[in-house]
Amino acid sequence: MQITALDWIIIFLFFAISLGIGIYVSKSSSKSANEYFLSGRSMPWWLLGLSMVATTFSTDTPNLVTDIVRSNGVSGNWVWWAFLITGLLTVFVYAKLWRKSNVSTDLEFYELRYGGKPASFLRKFRSIYLGIIFNVITMSAVTLAAIKIGSIMLGLEPWQTVITAGLVTVTFSAIGGFKGVVYTDVILFFVAMGGAIGAAVYLVNLPEVGGIESLLSNENVINKISILPDFNDTEALIALLIIPLAVQWWSSWYPGAEPGGGGYIAQRMFAAKNENHAIGATFFFNIMHYALRPWPWILVALASLVVFPDLESIQNAFPNITQDKLGNDLAYPAMLTKLPTGLLGIVLASLISAYMSTISTQLNWGSSYIVYDFYQTQINPDATQKQLVAVGRISTVLLMVLSTLLALLLQNAMQLFNLLLVFGAGTGLIFILRWFWWRINAWSEITAMLASGLISLFLAIPSIKTSLFGLNGMMPGWAEFPFVVFVTTALWLIVTYLTPSESTSVLRSFYKKIQPGGPGWSKIVEEAKNDSEDIIKGNESWTVPSGIIAMLLGCIMIYSIMFSTGYFIYGSYKLAIPLFGLAIISGLYLIKVWKKIRVNIL
Repeated sequence: MQITALDWIIIFLFFAISLGIGIYVSKSSSKSANEYFLSGRSMPWWLLGLSMVATTFSTDTPNLVTDIVRSNGVSGNWVWWAFLITGLLTVFVYAKLWRKSNVSTDLEFYELRYGGKPASFLRKFRSIYLGIIFNVITMSAVTLAAIKIGSIMLGLEPWQTVITAGLVTVTFSAIGGFKGVVYTDVILFFVAMGGAIGAAVYLVNLPEVGGIESLLSNENVINKISILPDFNDTEALIALLIIPLAVQWWSSWYPGAEPGGGGYIAQRMFAAKNENHAIGATFFFNIMHYALRPWPWILVALASLVVFPDLESIQNAFPNITQDKLGNDLAYPAMLTKLPTGLLGIVLASLISAYMSTISTQLNWGSSYIVYDFYQTQINPDATQKQLVAVGRISTVLLMVLSTLLALLLQNAMQLFNLLLVFGAGTGLIFILRWFWWRINAWSEITAMLASGLISLFLAIPSIKTSLFGLNGMMPGWAEFPFVVFVTTALWLIVTYLTPSESTSVLRSFYKKIQPGGPGWSKIVEEAKNDSEDIIKGNESWTVPSGIIAMLLGCIMIYSIMFSTGYFIYGSYKLAIPLFGLAIISGLYLIKVWKKIRVNIL
C-alpha cells in the first residue's frame, strides 16, 4: 500500500480543522461547567443527532461488524440490531422525562429519584464505575481498533498509534469541551460516512471480488448473506435472534443503548433546547444508526471473505501482526489497504474521524461524571466554575491515558463487546421501570449492579463456565446471558420488597418534577390527594401507551428500511420493494401517533 503526499495532506488537513474548532470554542466552553459539558443547554436536534451518529461510528464498530459477519454471517448483527427497540423507547418515552429532569448528568438522577445515604452512595459509586471503569473499557476497544488499523495500514507500532491519534483527540476534547465535540462531530459525520461508502463501492468492485453479483455467489460468502439466521439451526436461531429480541434489548446496559436512556445519549438530551429537540435528536440518530449505516461495513466484511478467507491468509499478508492481535476484526483494515490514492486518504481520515468522535465524546461524558457526581459532591461542594472546568480537563487527560494502556493488553473487539454485554446483564429492566414504579429504591439498583458484576466475574472462571455452559455442561452455551439476567433480576426484586421504599417526600417531589404518570404511581398520587397535596401539574395525559405504539411503528419502519436497503443491494427486488412500501406506511402512521404525543408534551 502506497500512501502518497495527497493522502497525507487530506489527513493533516482534517487534524488541523479538528484542532481549530477546539481552539475556536475554547473561550466560550471555559465560562462554566454547564457550558463545558452541556453547551448551555441550547443545542438544536439536528446538531445533536448528527453528533450521536458520528460518536457511534467509532473505529471499533466496522471491525466489530466485520468480526460478526465473518464468524456468524450478516444475521449475527442482530446482537446489536436488537438495541433499536431500546433506542426507540428512549425516543418516544424517556427522552422527554430526561429533559424534564433538568439534571446535568444522568447520575444526578439518583438523588432526584431516591433519597438518603443509599442514593448518595449510588451516585458516587457509579460515577467511578461508569465514568472511569466502564468508560475506560469502552475507549480501550476503540483504541484497540485504531492500533490495528495503524499497524496494518500505516505500519505503526501500537505506542505510535495511541500517541499520534490520542494526542490530537485529547487536546481538542480538553480545550473545546462539549461544544467542540459536537461541532467537530458534524464534520466527522460526513467524512466518516463518505469514507465508508466510498470504500465499500471500490472494494466490492476489486478484480478479485468481481462486483456485487460475483461476491454474493462466491462459495465463501453465499452462506453468510442471510439477514435472518437459519430457522433449521435451533441453537443459532436462539443465540443470534431470539435472545437479542426477547431478552437482551431490555435487560442489558450497554454504552449508547442503555434501557431507559442514559450515558452520552442522555448527555445530548440534556443539552437540547427543549423536550421536542431531545426527542428529534434521538429519533434521527436511531434512523441513521440502524437503517442506513451498517451496509457499507457489511459489504466490506463480505468482500473480505473472498480476499482473506481465513486468519492464516491475513497473517501471511501482514506478517508484522503479532499473534495476540490476530483476529477476524483485522479483515476490515486489511481490505482498506487495497484502496487507491486519494480515496485512501479520505478513508484514513474517516477512520481517524470515527476514532476522534467516539473518544472525544467518551472523554467529555466520563469527565462530566467525575466533575459533577464525584468531585463536586464528594471533594469540593463549593468549587468555583473555573475549578470545575479545570478538573474536567485534567480528568479528560487521565481517562485517555488509562484507556490507551488497557488497549495495549487487548486482542479483539468482539471480546470486549461480549464482556460489556454480560457485565451489564440483568440491570436494564430496573432502568426502564424506575421511572414508572414507585416501589423501586436505591437498594434495588445497588443489588442489580453488584449482582450482575459478581455473577459475570464468577462465570469468567473457566472451570465454572465450562461446567455450566460447556459442551457437556448443565446448560447450552446460549443460556449464559439469560442465566445472568434471571439471577440478577430475581435478586433485585427480592431486595426491593425486603427493603423500605423511598420516603414519601422524595417520591412526591420526584412525581411533581417529572410527572411520569401511569398505574405504577397511582398509590403515591392517591396518598397525596388524601393529604390534600396536589402533585399532578396541568392536564397532560399519560403518553406512555402512545409512546409504545410509536416505538413499535418506528421499529417496523427502520427495520423495513434496513432490510429493504440490503435486499436492493442483493438485487432481490421482490423483497426490497414491498419492504420499502411497508416502511412508508409505518412512517405515515408514526407521524399521526407522534402528533398526538407532541400535543401532550406541548
